[in-house]
Amino acid sequence: MDQANILIIGGGVIGSAIAHAVSQRSDDVFLVEQNPKLGMATSTRNSGVIHSGIYYPKNSLKARLCIEGNRLMYEFCAKHNVPFRHTGKLVVAADAHEEPALLALKKNGEDNGVEGLRLIGPDEIRAREPHITGVAALDVPSTGIVSAEDLVRTYGRLAADQGANIVQRAKVISLEPSPGAIRVGLRIGDEQDSQDETIEARCIINAAGLYADEVAALLGNMSWKIYPVRGEYCEIRGPRRTLINNLVYPLPHADALSLGVHFTKTLWGTVLLGPTARYVDAKDNYERDRLSIPDFVQGAKPLLPEVQESDLQLGYSGLRPKLVPPGGKGYADFVITRDPAVPQAIHLVGMESPGLTAAPAVAVHVAKMVEEMMD
Repeated sequence: MDQANILIIGGGVIGSAIAHAVSQRSDDVFLVEQNPKLGMATSTRNSGVIHSGIYYPKNSLKARLCIEGNRLMYEFCAKHNVPFRHTGKLVVAADAHEEPALLALKKNGEDNGVEGLRLIGPDEIRAREPHITGVAALDVPSTGIVSAEDLVRTYGRLAADQGANIVQRAKVISLEPSPGAIRVGLRIGDEQDSQDETIEARCIINAAGLYADEVAALLGNMSWKIYPVRGEYCEIRGPRRTLINNLVYPLPHADALSLGVHFTKTLWGTVLLGPTARYVDAKDNYERDRLSIPDFVQGAKPLLPEVQESDLQLGYSGLRPKLVPPGGKGYADFVITRDPAVPQAIHLVGMESPGLTAAPAVAVHVAKMVEEMMD
């Protein structure tokens, strides 16, 4: 039986960032991921936006870790040559009825400590984004975009360089607490050609994303249930990609389900339109019953009247690990906590947006928890 000091379950951006952080101080670190590559699920099926922290309640984990993650993300990308662009963004009020909500968003961001926020009028909107229609906008200068795939790959490479063991195609099938450790049962390989192995770890970190509730349940912890919400994208390629210069957002949905269908000029010069937000029936339901291009056009026209169906082609989709059920109301913060019954386990649950941005700050936070646990 292999021995580990720390075993991280889930090789998305957060699990990979944690592996990088904890392997700087600990030997015998394992990162296990059930997919063939790191970051194949939520981490790379999104807009790649580096968020500012304007949307989340004051003193929430999402607000604090997003703002700190924003700073750390730019530093990490610059240091390790991860492709990124510091763009800023506009959050646009389409009509006068939305202006009070725009003011409230500005105040919320300022309360969280986001710097440089300012309101601009139609003339400056047109100067920045000539094809966007709006009565006012919130200028958010700290926002940017990053190549999520390169980010995850870099975290994994640096962790491996520090001695971490990266094990892919490794699904956790059992967790059995023992005195001072947890025995982790793994099924390694493809379904047709797999073998079962066990690793005994002094500490496990559940960063399993969409499956974090199921991993917690393997320890008997039924505290959480994840509800997958699918976000779908369209893409503008070719000459019409000049309709958008950088990042343009509407005001977020009143039900807090998403930040709204927005426009992202990617690092490769195309324009993403999305994501939508809809609860789906399964954690692997990426493609069934996709929205049509006319649905996207209808949602885009209030801010971008010139967009036409012929401009768009369907893009990819992603799933978010929501903790609020369908029809539910209210805000759900990140959950980062030690298991009350199995103190050798740390759970990260509901790590949806701004999880990508927050990842470097989450990694620092979890590394401190691990250090305290293992002292």
